[in-house]
Amino acid sequence: MHADERVDLVAVFGPEHGFRGTAQAGGSEGRYDDPATGLPVYDTYLKSGQPLADVFTASGVDTVVFDIQDVGARFYTYIWTLYDCMAAAALAGKRFVVLDRPNPVTGRAALGPVLDRAFATFVGREPIAQAHGMTVAELAGLFNGEFLARPVALETVRTTGWRRSEFFDATGLPWVPPSPNMPTPETALVYSGTCLFEGTNLSEGRGTTRPFELLGAEGIDRRWAEAANALGLPGVRFREAYFAPTFSKFQGRTVGGVQLHVHDRDAFDPVRTGIGLLVTARSSWSGFAWRADHWIDKLTGSARVRTLIDAGAGVDEVVGAWEADLAAFRTVREEYLLYR
Repeated sequence: MHADERVDLVAVFGPEHGFRGTAQAGGSEGRYDDPATGLPVYDTYLKSGQPLADVFTASGVDTVVFDIQDVGARFYTYIWTLYDCMAAAALAGKRFVVLDRPNPVTGRAALGPVLDRAFATFVGREPIAQAHGMTVAELAGLFNGEFLARPVALETVRTTGWRRSEFFDATGLPWVPPSPNMPTPETALVYSGTCLFEGTNLSEGRGTTRPFELLGAEGIDRRWAEAANALGLPGVRFREAYFAPTFSKFQGRTVGGVQLHVHDRDAFDPVRTGIGLLVTARSSWSGFAWRADHWIDKLTGSARVRTLIDAGAGVDEVVGAWEADLAAFRTVREEYLLYR
């Protein structure tokens, strides 16, 4: 865009992790001038509403373009950067363009619990499913049509050649990690389920070469893998695993746990798998605990998953508790789908 004389590119905006994706979770790269182009890079992380609108105004842009790879999970914050930027662009009177990209884990179906607005945070602003099964352009249409109090002047540019049933490898494109702990499409495949372990005292695999595929804690042994395999979850097996994270939880300490091996990704249900792993971790390891801040409620979108698991509910009961909400979301979602 910068090299094309038809485009007057005057500013760049960075989300969580930063414009170049170097910052870890909960961080950004700050305000700087891009060394390749000399363009000012503005930090949007943790900004919304009028303060973010003021950034757009100060930058001198008349059109905001969103071009970021999502991974299909409600708590991956880039889609809420999209939401916040749409709302701020409307306040600032700016045009908004979304350049679409494939959902790397397919757009076949929405899965998991739907957010209760009482639990809204930057890992979930509005009532969508945990695995939304949409592209960013489809989400932009949904946000504009259903949630934004002041819709923005929105234009979306569709992908070409992508079908809802296709995983990322069908595109033939190289995978560029959209954030430091999303190294491969296989990470994205499990993320909408195993990221729930951020809400526990177990490691979700940050600080390893297989984040969200390795899970564990000190004191866990093979009984967890055995219990998880006994559930017969479709498309996945669990291997007893040991690892030592280089940062984050249990930094530099050897922990035991499981590694997920997805052998049939068409049958695999990441959210059901995440619930199964939570249920079996709690039942097979006496040290299991939720984070004291109940972060799990923010990730799942309500207190329901936590309270059901604490009450001894099995996987079917936990999953069944969100089916009515999910069916309602699927009906709304259908109106905004751009691909078949």
